Amino acid sequence: MRIFDVVQHVLTTIFFFLAAIIWGAALIPPIFGMICLWTESANWDPLVRSVALGFGTGLSYIAWVGLLLLEIGLIGAILRPRLPEGRVPLRSFTTIRWGMIGALHRMAINQLGLVIPSYIGSFYYRLMGCKVGKGAQLNSTSINDSFMVYIGDRTVIGGGAAINGHIVEKGELVLSPVRIGKNCVIGSGSFINPGCMIGDGSVLASRAVLPKWTNIPPGEIWGGIPARRIRSRNVTEEE
Repeated sequence: MRIFDVVQHVLTTIFFFLAAIIWGAALIPPIFGMICLWTESANWDPLVRSVALGFGTGLSYIAWVGLLLLEIGLIGAILRPRLPEGRVPLRSFTTIRWGMIGALHRMAINQLGLVIPSYIGSFYYRLMGCKVGKGAQLNSTSINDSFMVYIGDRTVIGGGAAINGHIVEKGELVLSPVRIGKNCVIGSGSFINPGCMIGDGSVLASRAVLPKWTNIPPGEIWGGIPARRIRSRNVTEEE
């Protein structure tokens, strides 16, 4: 479908310019603050001025990170697609919509890594459509397709864990939500494919790969590649 290639290339080019605008807009307040500080401190003692400008630069960077995540999160909240569960042709406009929201998230990944796990990271993911329960700790920048991910109360997502609501196979984009229950532990570096359901109190071991549409019953420990049941979790184990 030649028109698909043309549309994809045009939208990609447009997105580069949009990325520059989004990053630049978040920089405006910090740069303005630095200009004011630079002007105000022109006649200060050099050592005092150096200290002020050093701290000012650090605060400006932190402000940029926060503003960028807020900006991208708000754009995601407005534009995130309500994509249907199922299969669609890889070369389709549904795939383009999915790709655009994924690209938007990738714009924030480097900055997101500085604020996880924290309420800021959780707030960003909520804006992007992820259902995040109370007390959940999200220590990953790879919760992809956030609008198709559900994370229960007090669940811990380990560092580098990847959660995907999509997979590509046989020339099709496959979409299916991922649901993780309460009090679960998702080990660092693990990978969860679309359509998986993880019951309350379960554990997915570090670097495990959970195949698509796998159902982990409550209170079980799974691990390996592909992940398999190891044993039931001891009820006395704490999160």
